[in-house]
Parts: sequence; structure tokens; C-alpha cells
Amino acid sequence: MCDADADADDLEPAAVARALEEYRALLREHGPAWGEDPIGYVRQIETSAFLMDEHDYWITCLQKVLTARPGASAEEIDARVQELDLHEVVRDALRGRVLDNLAALRVLPDGVTLEAVPKAVLDGGPARTTLLVDSSRDAPVTVRVDGVAHEIPARGARLVPVTSRSVVVAGDTRVPLGSLARRAPAGRLRLRAGFPCRWTVAGADAQGWYPAGAPHRIDAHRVPYFHGDDVVLDVPAELLTVRVTRGMEYDTAETEVTPDAGAETLVELTPPRLYDAAARGWYGGDMHVHMNWAGDTVGTPAQAAAVQHGEDLHVLNLVAGNVASRRVYDREALEHWAGRDLPWSDAAHIARLGVEYRNDLLGHLYAFGVTAPPGRFHTGFLGAADWPPNGAGCRELRDLGAILGYSHPFHIPVEEDDPPLAALAGGRNCSSREIVADAALGLIDSLDVLNHSSIQATAVVYRRLLGAGNALAVTAGTDTMLSFQRRGNQSSPPGWERVYARVDGPLTAASFADAIRRGRTFATTGPWLELHVNGHGPGDVIDVTLGERVTVTARTIGPEVLRIELRTADGILAEGPPGEVTAELTVREPTYVVAVAVGPRHERSMHYSGAFAHTSPVHLRVDGRHVAREADLRWCLEYLDRLEDLLRDTARFDAPEQFAAHLDLLDEARGVYTARLTAAR
Repeated sequence: MCDADADADDLEPAAVARALEEYRALLREHGPAWGEDPIGYVRQIETSAFLMDEHDYWITCLQKVLTARPGASAEEIDARVQELDLHEVVRDALRGRVLDNLAALRVLPDGVTLEAVPKAVLDGGPARTTLLVDSSRDAPVTVRVDGVAHEIPARGARLVPVTSRSVVVAGDTRVPLGSLARRAPAGRLRLRAGFPCRWTVAGADAQGWYPAGAPHRIDAHRVPYFHGDDVVLDVPAELLTVRVTRGMEYDTAETEVTPDAGAETLVELTPPRLYDAAARGWYGGDMHVHMNWAGDTVGTPAQAAAVQHGEDLHVLNLVAGNVASRRVYDREALEHWAGRDLPWSDAAHIARLGVEYRNDLLGHLYAFGVTAPPGRFHTGFLGAADWPPNGAGCRELRDLGAILGYSHPFHIPVEEDDPPLAALAGGRNCSSREIVADAALGLIDSLDVLNHSSIQATAVVYRRLLGAGNALAVTAGTDTMLSFQRRGNQSSPPGWERVYARVDGPLTAASFADAIRRGRTFATTGPWLELHVNGHGPGDVIDVTLGERVTVTARTIGPEVLRIELRTADGILAEGPPGEVTAELTVREPTYVVAVAVGPRHERSMHYSGAFAHTSPVHLRVDGRHVAREADLRWCLEYLDRLEDLLRDTARFDAPEQFAAHLDLLDEARGVYTARLTAAR
């Protein structure tokens, strides 16, 4: 772990420290959006502390717009969403629920009521929370909080920070706030596992307790957590639940304790291992983590170090990227550390600064292993042109030594037999629309099939790309943001999804990147997943003859698996229960084999869809020919045609030459797929 005696300058060199102070000033001045251009997902940031599931936000916004304007176009919906009152969006999305961090003052036609989850406070200190003022009156009402007037429109809502000592007056009625807090005697816990871990300490009503100075993070299951070992924290002297785990390779250990008032109570608890990937030559990484990306706090290198070691995450790619304007967060850190391991790296843990290259029409890319910052980090923001194509960004990042993959690729479910238009739907968003072209041209190395958006849709497109002859590795990127304490799976710990890569020799940034380039990977929300084809694993190429039979085996470890699937380019070869599934495949044409593990929602999986794991392919080559399935090639060619239509209708260009550059890229990719189609006949 990061040396506790390291000089502060090692973790926060002067330029990085200045940037962090600037971020803190932005947070103080503008709140969690940090003054970013208020496009749709930036406005969602302002609600994320209360609406942990961003789907609740978008569904509520859509319902409100369509109620007011039935049949509105996608462009009109986008415009109207930006006009909505976010306080009312939060109120309507909650549908009467009362949260641990949001008390509700209901202003009724004939009075007021206060609904709250009471917070324990130590030795009588004040409780801090936010008050949702929710009026059902047909006329405006004034609510004063500590002397400040808040005008609530008819049937409107307002979010107002308060403490349990605030003075709140609704109209002429003083609102007692006694239910916001309850006094509890103070005790102290010392938590020790013998190595850095992820801890949860929760009391009544699941209220979380944290060490002094630790961010008050909660994960996608609304479970509070922090990282460390031999940590001390002040807690109420009452029944508490203590849990400890350490990333996906460990199970959870749990105990209950009632600390003595005014004394320190030691809890020694160690999480049991489920599997040891490194002992098998596999190392797990998260290719897409932000230290800062707006948010309700400011992420620091010290926090990143604690998280990486506490999760036993072998490889951490901290990406510098913009939000909705020209500012690139953590650019100063990238400029300082580009091409070097971060100071807390060791033989089993590598951390690097990388890049998220972003365009909200063409898609977002991660870059790992860059030796220097690129000249361009993004296109298309603040009304700028969607130019050049992402392919130009890929080429520059490749020249800087990076491996590349598309991140959080698709957001709307796509079925196996859906036409390409299904993957291109959804208006202007960050779907990975250029991937079909960039994959054909060999400009990217991987696809984050494991992501925070639609894993199902991404897996469908990924297998289409494989069937069309593209050698892409499956990877994982959580898009976790250390600058958010409460944002669903994006405030979950980095590494809640991982790509495991089979590395030759010691773990280094270069050896890990090489394993991804060679496709020696699987990605998972937790389950261990092995694939063997005649003894070969993911990334291997096997030369076989027509009619030859090969043996395919997949194995899993993990309590959350419900079913294993063995798939080829033609679909499911075999499926069965967790543990081990074996099948014989008679080779009729060049193909690939992948394994998939699926399961229901589970506490070990932070993804809303449940547990999932997917391998990269083992390639079966016949007479020197790789897989080139006609149906997949035609799907990709039609996709490129529909993408051209989308660019013509939606993209922003300053000159015809800019659109022509996109057409050149698409035509080059069409040439690749057409040549494969001709050769396959």
C-alpha cells in the first residue's frame, strides 16, 4: 500500500494540489455540477445524491415532458427536460419515499407534517440533512429556514439544507425538527483485518459511520463503506453491524458489536477468499475510473490509493476527461504522471493516469498506458463540431502508446436479432456509435462489455463484431467517480466490475496492456469464469480442419452464478448450471467460442441487471481463414449506412469537409467488411 510516511508532495505535487483546490472552489461556488454546461446528464448530477438510480431521473423527466406535450419529438424532449424544475423532479421520482439524507416537509392544504429517518448524533451534536419541501396547496407558500425565505409555488417543491437546530416556519406554522435527530452516547471502534479492506459500519436505520476525514460513500445497494486497516472511528455506543470484504475475490465477513461508551472496542475481522486470480496468473483491472468529474466531494490521489489497495484491484486506470465543457479534470495529474506508475503502485497493484476521449454522438473511449497527454481530449461540446471522427483520436492515442476501448457502449436493450438501428437509437448520447467502423480499421483493442449501462445490449453488439471478423478483447470499465459519494454504481468502489487478463511474467502496465491486445481476458461483475477449448484459453487461435471435433469447457466460481452459456458465432452451443459445463463442437466453418455466466441480482454485483461474466473468444481458424459470418458482416454494413444517416441528420459540422472526413472513415470500414464478405463466399 502507499507508504504512510511518504511525503505529501509524492501524492499531491504542486500542480495537482492547485487543481484540487480549484475543484473545491468550484464545488463551493456551484454545487455538485461544478458550473458545467447544464446539458441533460449535468442536470442529473444535481439530483444524484437523492436519486441514486439515474433511471428514476430520466423516466420521471420523460413522463413530465410527455404529460405536458404528448407526442413530442426526441429533440423537443431534450429541450424540455432542461426546463424542468429539478426540485420537483426529485419529489416526483421519489413517489413519497423518505430517504436517510432527505427529510420531507409535506405542506398540506390544512397543515404541515414532517417525515424523516432520524439520525443518531453523538453527545448531542446537530444532524445535517436536506429538507424536501413538498407542497400540495393550490396557492404559493413561503417557507423560512433560519430566516431565509423560500417561495414554494403551487404544488411545487424545494430542496433546502437544514440541521436539526434550524428554525423552519411554513407559512405561519413553526415546524418542530425533533424527529431529525436522536442523541446517542459516543464510543469508539478500532477495525483490523491484517490488510487493507472495504468496511461497513451501520447502526439503526442502516445509518453509516465513518472515520474522521473519510468520504461518506455509499454503493449501488445504498450500503455505506470506507477503506483501510487498523482504522479508528467514533460511533454510537449501541448495537452496530460491522462488515468487511475486499473486492470480488473475497466474500464478506460480518459481526455485531455494542461498543462501550467512552472507550475503544477492537473488532478483528477478516474476509474469506473465494478465489485468488493472481495465483492463477490473472490480474483484474478497471479501465475507466475518474478521480474527479464534478461531484459532491473532491477526489484525491490518497483516496485512490486507499481504494485500490482496499479492493485489492490489481490495475487502476484513472482517466482524465471533460464533463460538458472544455475543462479536463485531472489533466494536471496526467501531465505529471503520464507514462509512470503512480506512487502507491507495487508488485501486485499498478495505477496509471489515462484518458477518456469523449464525443457525445460518436462515443467515449478509455486509453490506458499513454506516455504523454494527447493534444485533443474531446470533440462536440459547447456547440463545437463533431469533428474529427473518433478514429483520429484513436490514432493519436495509439501513437502515444495506449491501448484503447469503447466505454459504457450502449444504453438501450438490443436483442440478438434486432436490426442495427436498435443500437443507434436514443438521440444524442454517449453510445459507442463509431465502434463498428473503428473495429474494422483496427483502431481499438477492446470493448467494455462490462459497464454501468446495458451489458446485455453491449454483449449482443460485441458478438456481432466478433462474428464479422474483428479481434476485440472483452474489457470492463465501471466509470466510478471518486468525487461522488452518492451516485448509484458510480459511487460504488472501483473494480466492482473487472477485466481479468492472463499476464506472462510479472504484472506491469505493459504486460497487462499486452494481454488485452492479445485478447487473453474475461470480464465480470464478480464470478470467476474459465474457458478452455482443447486446452486453449481466450485469445488463442486454434487451427482446425472441417469436421474436426473440439471439446469446450467453462467453469465458474462464485455464489451468484445461475447459468453458464457456451456460445459460438452461430449462437448458444450449450448451457447448464454453475460449476462446469462441457460440450463437443463439430467445426463446420471458421468460428469463435466464448463463455458467458449470468445470475440474478446479488449483493456482490453492483449492476442493476444482476451478475454477469463474459470471456474474450478462442478463435477456431480453418484453412487459415478466420470467422467471417455473412449475417454479421451484413449487419455491420447496414449499421454503417444507418450511422451515415444519423451523422447527416444530427451531427454538428462547421464545413462540408468535416462531414466528408466521416464519410471517408465509413467508406474505409465498408471496404474492410465487403472484402471479408467476398472472401467468405
